[in-house]
Amino acid sequence: MRDLVSSICKGAKVIPVVVIENVEDAVPLARCLVESGLPAVEVTLRTAAALDSIKAIAAEVKDCVIGVGSILCEEQLKASIEAGGHFGVSPGTSATLLSALKATDWPFLPGSGTISEMMTLREAGFKELKMFPANIVGGVGMLKAVAGPVSDISFCPTGGVKPENAEEFLSQKNCFAVGGTWIAPVADVNAKNWDVIAERAKAAAKLGQA
Repeated sequence: MRDLVSSICKGAKVIPVVVIENVEDAVPLARCLVESGLPAVEVTLRTAAALDSIKAIAAEVKDCVIGVGSILCEEQLKASIEAGGHFGVSPGTSATLLSALKATDWPFLPGSGTISEMMTLREAGFKELKMFPANIVGGVGMLKAVAGPVSDISFCPTGGVKPENAEEFLSQKNCFAVGGTWIAPVADVNAKNWDVIAERAKAAAKLGQA
């Protein structure tokens, strides 16, 4: 039985989406986010350092719930699990990736952007999905529109979610969390601006808590 991502993320309403270019930044970044109130983080597979970064966080930051993002194929799926990721995320869901997902019970947020994709993933047993790119596919309006037809699905919208609109997303009953890149942009990570990232993370941790 596949665990729901929401059940392993320690109640997190905001999941930072990060790009790590240097492995040495992985542990300080994860510690900064966790200590600032964001226990779950999505490390994207967009750099050569991503998998080693995940391994380092898994070994040294035990309180961090590690999501692995931008998974596109079975090979990346297997590598992400082996690296120590706690759950996976994809921007969309191909037939090949869906087939690979059915062969594992690893917690996963498959990407969706249309009602047809949502229905397909629902039939495959997924009740929590990533909505991406949220601002392009309709944002809060899309959440409201699909709340009736697929009322048993919850979403983590990502893509265009910012501090000024995050609360509106989180106010929707079918939104269990949001993903965002604004908390730890790659420029700040590379510059090791941990204090700046911590300030944004602390503010983000308060979102959706009212």
